[in-house]
Amino acid sequence: MKKSQRHQRELKIGEVAARTGCATSALRFYEETGLIASRRNESGYRVYRNDVVRRVSFIRTAQRVGLTLEEIGEALASLPDGRTPTARDWARLADAWRPSLQQRIEILTRLRDQLESCIGCGCLSLDSCGIWNPDDTAADLGQGPRYLISDERPAGIDLDPKAI
Repeated sequence: MKKSQRHQRELKIGEVAARTGCATSALRFYEETGLIASRRNESGYRVYRNDVVRRVSFIRTAQRVGLTLEEIGEALASLPDGRTPTARDWARLADAWRPSLQQRIEILTRLRDQLESCIGCGCLSLDSCGIWNPDDTAADLGQGPRYLISDERPAGIDLDPKAI
């Protein structure tokens, strides 16, 4: 098969699913939300250009690092002519996402390191909560599990497990 023929090949939905590891229902959803596109062949079946494999792989990778479909859609919409991201596009998008991804990494690191201890959620169910979050002082810092989503601590609170 010539290179030009390979680039023009169309894939059925099952072929795209097999190649990407993505369920056909997810592919249909991606299409409904405008993330990918297909056309109907003369038999009425969905067929996709072969470059949709790269686009789906991009979507799934972005989802895997925690980006929302809305963020992914905005990124894909920024590409000219709705084309598949190139390596240069991926680098530009990655740079734009870097601060958000760094914040997620920090939260996941705190989760990994502190999940078995008080997370500042206000439940006060662990023995250590009385030490690290006495009288639910973390509530003064805002909603949610304050010690996981922020480095803020009430004055005098040391979350080092070795300190107990």
